[in-house]
Amino acid sequence: MNPNINRRKSLNRLTTGLVGITSLSGCGTLFKNTKQIEKELAADFVVIGGSLGGCAAALSALQSGLTVILTEETDWIGGQLTSQGVPPDEHKWIESFGCTQSYRNLRNSIRKYYKDNYPLTKKATQSIHLNPGNGTVSRICHEPKVALKCIETLFEPYLVKGKLKLLKKTIPISADVSGDNINSIEILDLENNSSRVLTGKIYADATELGDLLPITGCEHVIGTEGKSKTSELHMPNKVSSSNQQAFTVCFALEHKENEEHVIDRPTEFDYWKDYIPNLTPAWPGKLIDFTYTHPSSGRAKRLGFNPIGSHKFGIINLWTYRRILSKDNFLPSSKLSDVSLINWPQNDYLEGNLTGVSLEEKQSHINKAKQLNLSLLYWLQTEAPRGDGGLGWPGLRLRKDIMGTSDGMAKYPYVRESRRIKALTTIVEQDCGVENRKLVFGNNEQSNKGKKYHDSVGVGHYQIDLHPTSGGDNYIDFATFPFELPLGSLIPRRLNNLIAASKNIGTTHITNGCYRLHPVEWNIGEVAGFLATEAIEKSETISAIRENSKSLISFQKRIQKAGIEIRWSQLEN
Repeated sequence: MNPNINRRKSLNRLTTGLVGITSLSGCGTLFKNTKQIEKELAADFVVIGGSLGGCAAALSALQSGLTVILTEETDWIGGQLTSQGVPPDEHKWIESFGCTQSYRNLRNSIRKYYKDNYPLTKKATQSIHLNPGNGTVSRICHEPKVALKCIETLFEPYLVKGKLKLLKKTIPISADVSGDNINSIEILDLENNSSRVLTGKIYADATELGDLLPITGCEHVIGTEGKSKTSELHMPNKVSSSNQQAFTVCFALEHKENEEHVIDRPTEFDYWKDYIPNLTPAWPGKLIDFTYTHPSSGRAKRLGFNPIGSHKFGIINLWTYRRILSKDNFLPSSKLSDVSLINWPQNDYLEGNLTGVSLEEKQSHINKAKQLNLSLLYWLQTEAPRGDGGLGWPGLRLRKDIMGTSDGMAKYPYVRESRRIKALTTIVEQDCGVENRKLVFGNNEQSNKGKKYHDSVGVGHYQIDLHPTSGGDNYIDFATFPFELPLGSLIPRRLNNLIAASKNIGTTHITNGCYRLHPVEWNIGEVAGFLATEAIEKSETISAIRENSKSLISFQKRIQKAGIEIRWSQLEN
């Protein structure tokens, strides 16, 4: 790949990566007639993408004294925790250890916001580990807008002092790259159709899809690398850039008993009602149904659903699984209802990808994913089997205010799989997968724990959870050991001043499945901000900090002092 990319080529590449435009009419005009550059903005550190990792990267850099520019495609920063509407997926030790201190502070601030501003019951107010939704997927299921408020509060002092420039509704469209160095990034303001050039000493790609990678010429991969390349136990044999995990457009529902909120029959309802995913192993019937492929066993299992009580059938109650508001936590006088976040197997979108396709195709997939959502909602309201022999819950209704959108859908799709840099370190299943490590190491000590990296800059734990793919692979879900985050996975092999700061680090299609979760993404971003600071302060390249043993040890001490755990010492004692 030629690193000396001219602006025209970069712009053409961007048209395969844009998801912020909601109307395709006039898109050609949008790019051809972009207003001339309004202004050049400069900062020490330029973070493209206001994802969860992007926010953490900007914050740690600001706290270290850098000036920062942070861009975001939507009008909500915070990524999967806010604009994508996904309650945090976390490990069982999260309340005590196994994440950075700043991530724990963020979680605590969310709880405090509810205690300070919501009419909680006495029991909820006194709960140290308040779970606003009493959801079972997480120990802290909450509304996206509360997380947004808490994240925005962290940035307020830096905005007031002019240390941070926050540019919302903007996307990167081109890059000025000389050899192995990025000189500037051009961004497009989606509201006024004008562009700006951003210059910095260090750049971070914290976009949800790795949008900076193609326009800067950063070597990267997407989809399945193939078993012959990685030798991973669960890697598909075929190399395919288009074989990517399903994305989901999340939405929120509440239930008003004895009320009627049935929506108009969706235009694509007949298609989605009868849709059977084409997967291997086979999906056990229609997608819109309560039967699905259980990720761990691979067997057909039935899911339960009941918004007004215990489920009459199924292994879990989908309503309480990702419930983000539980009326039991609030005073009856508040009239607050249960609200549940819909991110289920039934609304995973399998018909196409968000990367590697044209703008028109991308937007078409997002629109179809929303039609799938509406079809699922209509089915739940009218045809879903109830435990009492009846059909449907007509009292279900969209909570558009929860997502801050006119259609009730999340502002941005929940992205499970991004472009990934070709990094100095690529994390493979053999490093963390329980079964794969036993195959490699037999019964020795190495087979009973995850790989220890000399350059570890964080920790995380989650099973490798891969949703069905657009290429036809069904669920896989299997155990991992508590794992470490190697610094080398954030550093591209070639570019000197670009850091991966989100789900775009050096994982594979397989290990992405456990490194993409909320606390790990925050850890990645936080380290990226400190790494940028270290490189600027010492006038070194980011790779030199890792390659020099003294510099690496100094950096590890720095981040540990800031509250970043780099070993699972609590589990070893």
